[in-house]
Order: sequence, then structure tokens, then C-alpha cells
Amino acid sequence: MASAPELAVDEGKIKKAIQSGLPLTITTYTLPKEIEIYIEQVIDAFLRHTDQTKLKDYIVYCVQELVINAKKANTKRVFFIERGLDINDEEDYKYGMEKLKKETMGNIDHYLQMQKEKGLYIKVILQINKNTIHIEIRNNVKVTKMELLRIQDKIARSRQYKTLEDALNQIFDDSEGAGLGIVILVLMLKKIGLDDEYFNIRTTDKYTSAAISIPLDHATLENISVLSDEIVENINDLPPFPENIMFLEKLIADPDTNMATIAKQISTDPALTADLLKIVNSAQYMMSKKVDNISEAVNMIGINGIKNLLYSYGTVKVLGDDTEDKKKLWEHSYRTAFYAYNLVKNFKNDPNLLDDVYVGGILHDMGKIIFSNVHPELLEKIKGVCTDKNIPASTFENLSAGMNHAELGAMIAEKWNFPEILVGAIRYHHVPGDAPAELKNIVDAVYIANMFCEYENGNTAFDQLDSAPLENYGINSQTQFDTLIEKFSSSFKKEKQA
Repeated sequence: MASAPELAVDEGKIKKAIQSGLPLTITTYTLPKEIEIYIEQVIDAFLRHTDQTKLKDYIVYCVQELVINAKKANTKRVFFIERGLDINDEEDYKYGMEKLKKETMGNIDHYLQMQKEKGLYIKVILQINKNTIHIEIRNNVKVTKMELLRIQDKIARSRQYKTLEDALNQIFDDSEGAGLGIVILVLMLKKIGLDDEYFNIRTTDKYTSAAISIPLDHATLENISVLSDEIVENINDLPPFPENIMFLEKLIADPDTNMATIAKQISTDPALTADLLKIVNSAQYMMSKKVDNISEAVNMIGINGIKNLLYSYGTVKVLGDDTEDKKKLWEHSYRTAFYAYNLVKNFKNDPNLLDDVYVGGILHDMGKIIFSNVHPELLEKIKGVCTDKNIPASTFENLSAGMNHAELGAMIAEKWNFPEILVGAIRYHHVPGDAPAELKNIVDAVYIANMFCEYENGNTAFDQLDSAPLENYGINSQTQFDTLIEKFSSSFKKEKQA
């Protein structure tokens, strides 16, 4: 019998996931040997590209343990279904567990096929966000109270052991997947300096998630910090905001300035005037007739709207859109802004938030294009810092391609004195759960809008999304999510053609 073809590891896709902060996913229904090998190879490449190869043996063991546990949990479900047993009933559960191992081991292919037919998957998700590697093993069954208590008991017991030998000297019931293996997993994490707080089991009505969070080691974090600080400190190499923008900002800050004076100053900049009229005549304002009077437009958009226009207009001017890569980035940014605006309009309808969220969407990825705007001399200087401080070239390459872009963009926005709400939209758009409560609505909207775009491009799946922002905006199902994307995408195309 011919062996199954070896799966090829896509190094480019792995690097892109690391640099963009997007999840990398492997899904299987039966976990054949070639998939197990492939998972190990992907982990190896993922850790290699983040300069964390020393963690490989520990992480591979932990993932293998959790993947096998997920597979056993799925097998258990189909076995109970076939036997007509209620997995949540204590007596049925006890009876089923007595029969499970003996009856499934002799006919495992049958039960694996049942898992596939019922769509019971095992999903491995790797992601790096905010300088932390997140590893999640998810399967789409709900853990019972008995199973969860058993797992929590093993985690609690592991705290008393200092070494693997201590654990092996104890006798564990091996009738469940989450037995000695979980204890060893926790001990493996201890060996790399992590306690069980970095390991989390979570269950919902739709899936069970076992997740490990691994902060990048101190040396890597220091390298990222050194290079990020170097970039921000030298960001003056970028052109300053245009003089007209700076003057307008001073006018707006002056309480004695009237709207007529602001309108007159805007009219001296044809490009800014065109942007203002484009915004006022867009679907955002739903005007019955076209507005072509600057004074009328200024009065309609208001002071906050003008401020936000200056931030977005000035940033585009400074960072430029003179290459294909930049044009694609700004296209993504304007699409994200449009989606975020419409999300708020449909679910929150907060006039103040509407202006802020649109600009937050435009600026959320500004950190990604900083490297393409700095002078060659600065790039050489940064490379020199890498050499002097023995920073791996891969760290510089990852940063230049987008890794840590949210933090880098936020640091630059702070340097340019952007308001806190816009800095927050940039900083937290990949990690909405870290955002302060007062920024939750704007950050969640930008996060969801960005994920709409990534979902459209096939870079993420619905079940990989953070559920909290979705709940905040009343999105409760993939059907609803798909409907919103279709609606917003169609409106965006019409807006561009207008």
C-alpha cells in the first residue's frame, strides 16, 4: 500500500501570518500520521521565524498531547451517540467510559469515519500578537461538567509536583485522555518558565478550546523594543505634516476661530477641499442633493469631523500612496474604515463614535508602511544596530514586513500627538480584549471591520474570531456575519463607483 504524500510546509504563508498577526490554522477530522508530522513541521517553522527554536520540543509535546485529547473527545462523542447514551447523564457516562476504550480501539477507523461524517474537527491555531505566541487546539464539542472537573483536578494536582519523576510516581486512572498527559504538559510549561496560568481550558456551546500563551523570551522582546524605539526616535526622517494641516490644527484649537475662517483655510488646499467634499457627499451623510460649498460642508462635518479629516489626510500625505504595495494597504484601510463606520451606524448609532471609528479604520495599519517611508540611511542605521547588538536579521525582517505593526503605529501616532481614541484603535485592533473599557466600542468596531476584510480574502475563518467584540455588536452567528459582509461590500463598491 502506497504511503500518503507528505504535506508541504508553506514557509511564505507562515511568515505572513507572523508578520501580520493573523492566525495560522491546521484543520483535521481524523488526525492521520501525516497530519501529525505536518503539525510538528509547521510548529518548527513558526518558532524558527520567531527566533524561539529552543522551545520546539516542549511546544511540540504540548500540542501533540492536546491534539490527541481533542481526537479522543470527538471519538467519545460519536461512540456515545452510536450507543444511544447521554454523555451528560452520570450513569450513562460511567457506563460508556467502561466500554469506550475496549470497543473503539478494535474498530477505530469506523469511529474516525463517523467523526468526519458528523463534522467533528480538530483545529490547531498558531498566532503571534502583542509579543506573545498563542497556541490553541479547538474541537467543536462541548466539554461536560464531569470532564471539566477532571481536567481542572489534574491541573491543580500538577502544582504540587516539581519534577516529572514526582508525577510519574503517582498512579493515575488512564480511562480519560486528560490524565497524566495534562500533568506532564503543565510540567513542560514549567520547564520554560510558565506556570499553569498560561494554560487555559475554555468551553462554549459550540466548541472546546485548550490554549497556551507563551510570551516571547526576554532577549527577543528586548530586540523588538530596541528596533521599534530606534524607528520611532528617528521618525523625523519622515516628512512633517503639511504646513496647511499644521496651521488648520492651530486654528481649530483656538476657541476664537469661527467656522468661516476654517472653511476659508481649507479652500486654499485643493486636495483637502476635494477630500472634504467627497466625505460630505458620500453615503455617510445621505444628502438629498450634492454639496459643493466649502462653508456648508464644514458646518455639516463639524469640528470633530474636521480634526479627523486632518489626521487621515495628513497621514496619507506623509506616508504616501506612490507604490502598488502602499495603494493596496490604503485600499484595505479605506475598506476597513467604511465597514467600521457602517457597523457603528447599524449597531450603535453614536454620532461621536461614527467620525472617530472611520478615521480609526483608515489609520489602523499605518505601522505597516513606516519602513517603506524611512530613508535608506535610517534602514542602514537600524541594520547596524542589529549587527552591534547581535540582533538576528530575522527580527528586523519581521518588523519591516509588519510584525508588531500595531504597537509601532501607535507609538508613531503618539509622537504625532493623535488623540487617545485613535491611538487606541491602532494599538489594539488585533487584541481588542486588551483595550481599556472606554475604548471598547471603537476598538471592537475596527477589529471586526479588519476581520471582515481578512475573512473576504480567505485569511481567517469565522470560528477563529474573538467572540467578545462580535457580541458587543450583536453578531451571533456566521450567517449574520456573512450577510453583513455581503451588504457592506456591495455598498463599498457602489461608493467607489459614485
